[in-house]
Amino acid sequence: MPKPTKGPRLGGGPAHERLLLANLAAALFTNKSIKTTETKAKRLRPLAERLITLGKRGDLHARRRALTVLRSNKDALHVLFNEIAPLVAEREGGYTRITKVGNRKGDNAPMAVIELVLEPVSPKKKKAAAPKAEKPAAKAEKAEEAPAEEAPAEETAAAEAPVEEAPAEEIAPAEDGK
Repeated sequence: MPKPTKGPRLGGGPAHERLLLANLAAALFTNKSIKTTETKAKRLRPLAERLITLGKRGDLHARRRALTVLRSNKDALHVLFNEIAPLVAEREGGYTRITKVGNRKGDNAPMAVIELVLEPVSPKKKKAAAPKAEKPAAKAEKAEEAPAEEAPAEETAAAEAPVEEAPAEEIAPAEDGK
């Protein structure tokens, strides 16, 4: 269980904060995107990411742990485990995105949109046994050597060009008379 935050809670005591974040998480899962204050969005992100990780596990224990947070909101739980979790199965984290949208008109509170990142992830290509980092001087020396090496490569390519063979009739074997 995460350590409770120090300082003022969101709109009341710790119990009220848990209920508020649970409702925000349920709304996020059912609507895929919600508009709230920046502070609430920042506080919601770790909770939502943890619940999505439980959804990716998908076993009974994970369902029951998620249900304790979502407070018997079975609609949100169903959406989390059956719709959201398969879409983010390949993603290793970063399931949510927070976008700041300006201030609220009434009380000038900074607002943000928190949304689920459901786009398919493109896997990064892993480099094969990259050598250790070289010093900049060594890189400069290699850059200077590269043009010098290219010139002989062109000459050897010209030398390796196929030579047209003369017909066998023109080349007469030397006769020794023996």
